[in-house]
Amino acid sequence: MSDSRNYSFKQFAKIQLKVERQNKTIFFLLSALVSVLLVINLRAEDFTQTQDYTLFLLFMAIGLWITEAIPPFAVGILIIGFLVFTMGRNPDMDVSIYVQTWSDGVIWLFLGGFFLAEGMKKTKMDQQLLAYAMPKFGDKAKNVLLGLMMITALLSTMMSNTATTAMMIATVMPLFTTLGKNNPFSKALALGIPAAASIGGMGTIIGSAPNAVAVGALETIGIRITFLEWMVIGMPVAFLLNYLFWRVLVSTFHIKNQVLSLDFMHSSAHVSHEHKDEEKIKKRIVALVLISTLFFWLTSQWTGIPVSAVSGIPIVALTMLGIIDADDVRSLPWDTLMLVAGGLALGLAIQEQGLAEHFIAQIRDLHINFYALIGMFGLGAVTLSNFVSNTAATTILIPVAISLTGISTGVDPYVLPVIIGMSASCALLLPVSTPPNAIAYSTGMIEQRDFRIGGIFVGLTGPVIIILWTLVVSYFFI
Repeated sequence: MSDSRNYSFKQFAKIQLKVERQNKTIFFLLSALVSVLLVINLRAEDFTQTQDYTLFLLFMAIGLWITEAIPPFAVGILIIGFLVFTMGRNPDMDVSIYVQTWSDGVIWLFLGGFFLAEGMKKTKMDQQLLAYAMPKFGDKAKNVLLGLMMITALLSTMMSNTATTAMMIATVMPLFTTLGKNNPFSKALALGIPAAASIGGMGTIIGSAPNAVAVGALETIGIRITFLEWMVIGMPVAFLLNYLFWRVLVSTFHIKNQVLSLDFMHSSAHVSHEHKDEEKIKKRIVALVLISTLFFWLTSQWTGIPVSAVSGIPIVALTMLGIIDADDVRSLPWDTLMLVAGGLALGLAIQEQGLAEHFIAQIRDLHINFYALIGMFGLGAVTLSNFVSNTAATTILIPVAISLTGISTGVDPYVLPVIIGMSASCALLLPVSTPPNAIAYSTGMIEQRDFRIGGIFVGLTGPVIIILWTLVVSYFFI
């Protein structure tokens, strides 16, 4: 009987795989067909062949990102390959500019952040920070919730949002087990941690991939945002929005001042104080590298050292001193870098081929108010990011936004791309909207409808706060 059941399961799995392959093939072909039709209907009569190719690539990439016919990082590779193949046949075209996005400064900046995050994880510095900070918030339920959310947000400014959520969820899992699935605090915590991870990613350039996309796209038009300048915009927004969402959770789930047992922290604190000599040395090395890297990142505008060059400190030091080995390097999220590089190449092609200017000339006649435009793009970034990756959403929207900035005078051109990049991190409506949401959903503590709380509040409030603060900073500080 069991053999028959196993055989049935195997056959069902094969059928599922076959159906999935067919669906992805259909979506791929459908994306190509729709892209061709859009090019035919939207192209101008004087468009060159390379402009047609670039327009097709834009629509094709958007279709593949939305349908997920192929993985998002594969779309990034496809973009660069397509540009090299189609434009390389023109002797007057220099296709090396598209290939060079692989070594763009933003890629190196992100890579440095990956090495730092991996070093912190291997030496358990992230858990030690949690064990050190949590007792300072006391043992009242609402304060514990605030403490865990703020620590999550802080860690997400330096680490992957996904890795931060996974670590935090694993740390508080004993608390989930003790309180049970139906406890309001469990639900609030399961919603608060992934939201704080996504929101906290706004704080620094390396905190979230959309931030890097925005900075990289601005660099292509000669606008450089330093690590510190981004923090001036991102950090206040991240922690204010995190605090406001905490208030919403406390009010929604009626979390009172009941006392919680923090015994689940003892194991983390115990481990953090009993290291062998070698582990202590590794921890000190990572701390020194982290402080040095942050110092040069934050002072790059005064030292004159590019932030991408500073990323060499963690890359070289952590590998040379044995903190990170070859296996650790292979496990880094290279797919994110592939997606970012492809997005940069697509934005560059749109600018180089004059497509943005063509369509902007048509939009200019509509006389759209710039502030209305900011609101549209902010909410558009949130909406699109709920259904596709936030990196893909920003890659689609930012090149258009950079061109649209030319419609208005008196507004810094970096404002709209920065707003889009940060607003993309406010997409929290669905379990699949972000990897942190998916991790929290997998605990079984919350249902899909529970995400509406953060999806609606952060999705609407976030862009408003981001827009207002970015405009204030651009007017008074930068």
